Amino acid sequence: MRVTKFEHATLTLGNAGKTLVIDPGSFTAPLGDVSDVVGIVLTHEHPDHWTPDHLDRLLGTFPGTPIFGPEGLAKAAAGYEVTVVRPGDTVEVDPFRLEFFGGRHAVIHESIPVVDNVGVLVDDAFYYPGDSYVVPEGREIDLLAAPIGAPWLKIGEAMDFVLAVAPRRAFGTHDMTLSVVGRDMARARLRWATEQGGGEFLALDPGDATDV
Repeated sequence: MRVTKFEHATLTLGNAGKTLVIDPGSFTAPLGDVSDVVGIVLTHEHPDHWTPDHLDRLLGTFPGTPIFGPEGLAKAAAGYEVTVVRPGDTVEVDPFRLEFFGGRHAVIHESIPVVDNVGVLVDDAFYYPGDSYVVPEGREIDLLAAPIGAPWLKIGEAMDFVLAVAPRRAFGTHDMTLSVVGRDMARARLRWATEQGGGEFLALDPGDATDV
């Protein structure tokens, strides 16, 4: 399975010629060379994780592609057919197996409502928490996409999240709000956290990919 990072929080996973798209949002350029999209996962309703334009482009090219997301996302994207998923749910989207975790977005501030959010584990190997620090308890994670920059994120908490997951490999995501200097500082902190569990940190830029 090949995992490709795009701008901000957008990811694609490719296997056997099929593609799973995760969180194509407002900070991400239109996805160009993607083949045979079989599923779209939207972790929550915030626009940096999904936009109608992205969905329209994907569905225009791959009509009928199932969309998976939490209840809050389904309400926000009411014009689209969304399969609601909850923590503990598993879904088979050939050739991918998806398992969902969490349930709630990390707190930004007490004045801002907390929305639904799901993390997703793909093929028991790749984990992305959306906008949360939810740990997939009891799972050995081969590759972790770890958020590194957000209004809700404190780098020490992100480091604790990586320490708790203890992945074999990790890379930073959710990073378009950072300057280059800030991004590199955050990567260095998560590199340290990944290495404490014997793992390797990958500095992936948009368009870079790695295999699981």
